[in-house]
Amino acid sequence: MIIEIHDADIEARLAKQINATGASTAVRALERLLETQEEQDRWLLENRALINSRIRRGIEQLERGEGIPEDQLDEQLERLKRLPG
Repeated sequence: MIIEIHDADIEARLAKQINATGASTAVRALERLLETQEEQDRWLLENRALINSRIRRGIEQLERGEGIPEDQLDEQLERLKRLPG
C-alpha cells in the first residue's frame, strides 16, 4: 500500500511524531500511533459500563445541586491536580 500525504499540516504532524518518538521511519511512527489508538479503544470498550455509570452519577449529583459552583471550579481542579497518584 502506498500512502501519499498532500496536506502540509498532516505531514508536519507526522514529522513531529517521528521526532518525538524516535521512530526511524514514518511507517514506524504510524505503527506506534495505531497501537496507541487500538489500546485506547480497547480500554474504553472494556471500561464503558464503569465510565457510563460515573457519568450518570455525576449528572444525578448535578441535578441534586451537589456540583461545584463555577467560580470555584478552577480552584478545585488545581487542588485535584496536586493530589498524589
